[in-house]
Amino acid sequence: MWRRPAWQVLRQFVRHDSDTVNSLVLERSMNRVQLLGRVGQDPIMRQVEGKNPVTIFSLATNEMWRTGDSEESQGALLFLCTLGDISQKTTWHRISVFRPGLRDVTYQYVRKGSRIFVEGKIDYGEYTDKNNVRRQATTIIADNVIFLSDGSVREKV
Repeated sequence: MWRRPAWQVLRQFVRHDSDTVNSLVLERSMNRVQLLGRVGQDPIMRQVEGKNPVTIFSLATNEMWRTGDSEESQGALLFLCTLGDISQKTTWHRISVFRPGLRDVTYQYVRKGSRIFVEGKIDYGEYTDKNNVRRQATTIIADNVIFLSDGSVREKV
């Protein structure tokens, strides 16, 4: 009499546990970033206590938009638009390159003012600065860097 309910409870637990494991296996996610901008500083190479070396540089991206009223009128080939003020925002990104070949070529050829396209993933981390203060850092881990010149592709690493 007592065995049967205990077996059913155990069976329910095993079924629930296996459903949870299966749902975790089937879930997919994505962490991809694409940036097009100008390099803000010459890259630096760092290596901390036997860990992998990394090339680090900053990249600026710009956004522009119009504010204010805009009035559009369409007639026979007539299109009028009253423009408001143009606003812009510059966002700075920290780019880290760990891949050995890409890291070395980026360190050698990327310079301040270069226009580049970066593909990678966003990473959030924490570090302790020289004053022993814990800081949070957001960085883009680059998988691909494409050097651009006047809007056309010049060299792909």
